[in-house]
Amino acid sequence: MLDITFVRDNLDLIKQKLVTRGAPLDALDRFGEIDRNRRSLIRERDDKNALRNSESQAIGVLMKAGEKSEAESRRAAVRELAWRIVAIESDLAQVEEEMSALITTLPNPPDESVPVGVDETANLEIKRWGEPPRFSFETRDHVDIGMALGILDLERATKITGTRFSILTGLGAKLERALINFCLDVQTKMNGYTEVVPPFIVNRSSLFGTGQLPKFEQDLFRLDDERNYYLIPTAEVPLTNMYAQEILDGAALPIKTAAYTPCFRSEAGSYGKDTRGLIRQHQFDKVELVKLTRPEDSYEELEGLTRDAESVLERLGLAYRRVVLSTGDMGFSAAKTYDIEVWLPSQNTYREISSCSNCEAFQARRARIRFRRDAKSKPEFVHTLNGSGLAIGRTWLAILENYQQADGSVEIPEALRPYLDGLDAIRAV
Repeated sequence: MLDITFVRDNLDLIKQKLVTRGAPLDALDRFGEIDRNRRSLIRERDDKNALRNSESQAIGVLMKAGEKSEAESRRAAVRELAWRIVAIESDLAQVEEEMSALITTLPNPPDESVPVGVDETANLEIKRWGEPPRFSFETRDHVDIGMALGILDLERATKITGTRFSILTGLGAKLERALINFCLDVQTKMNGYTEVVPPFIVNRSSLFGTGQLPKFEQDLFRLDDERNYYLIPTAEVPLTNMYAQEILDGAALPIKTAAYTPCFRSEAGSYGKDTRGLIRQHQFDKVELVKLTRPEDSYEELEGLTRDAESVLERLGLAYRRVVLSTGDMGFSAAKTYDIEVWLPSQNTYREISSCSNCEAFQARRARIRFRRDAKSKPEFVHTLNGSGLAIGRTWLAILENYQQADGSVEIPEALRPYLDGLDAIRAV
């Protein structure tokens, strides 16, 4: 959430920044109208309060002078002023509520280093690692590979639930579990994150804190009971909101947490996109990374978080590239985002496997996460960062596609073999 005072004092600047993100100008114009109305009400309230105070003093002088009739007459006028002030305060409360509601719908302004553009065509590639594999045979996609090996079943998943769900069996399930453990070990043992097992169900306040609500409710799965709970779309939500409404010790920052969770997304508006296989599912596994930092450290920490995610792909020997997203392609809460994209032979291109974002104080302001630099300092908002380390399903399919063999088997990356009891390949039974 944006700082209302900052927006009020820098409305033209905020307009310039948010227009690059596709924010509607009418919302920002409406903010200006509401603020002018607010200022008018404040002036009227303050003027009437000043008049009431001066009249009350005058009434006191009249009473001391024995002019009770005149004093009573002016008392009636003061009572009218008091009722008018109450009415103004009520109007002012409504205006401020409307302003607060509007401000929650505005995205985070982009950092100055973010390329300006309306969509992904303006994204900027800044790094590549590894060489995409070359094959001497006709390659297949992960669906054909997985089905031929008997480790992927989409038809039965559709029967159980519906489209965009999957069943992994045998070594397919074991590979998924191995990847979860491998990613957690890399992040906790090598990159210094604290592992957390959070709730997979959260309340509305938590989703407001990280920016999914109120604007993106259609993308969520809500439980249909009086508690108004939701299935998490990402572990970013519980990991960040662990510290909601708290004032942290600045000496403890950065706080680095990692969690494996299933994630649930309705994928509203994405019908027809990536419908084949595991690219875009309603339920998928992910290891998420979250950092809480001091403001002055957050961009250095973003670089570190992104490297932590990339290190998983490097250990698995999967070629990838890093892309900085344009203003028109970033998520709602982000001030800057790097996408890490893994090479997929079946599509002959790189596809997203992790997004690493610095949200600056945007989420912290919504969730009221603050810190003190020392005992005498005023509380400040932390900066929050998040990223996938990694999306497990997409890593699973990337291994199948990049390590496929001519005989239909799939070689297991060396770093992953200890997690699969030394297995060096998945072969058809």
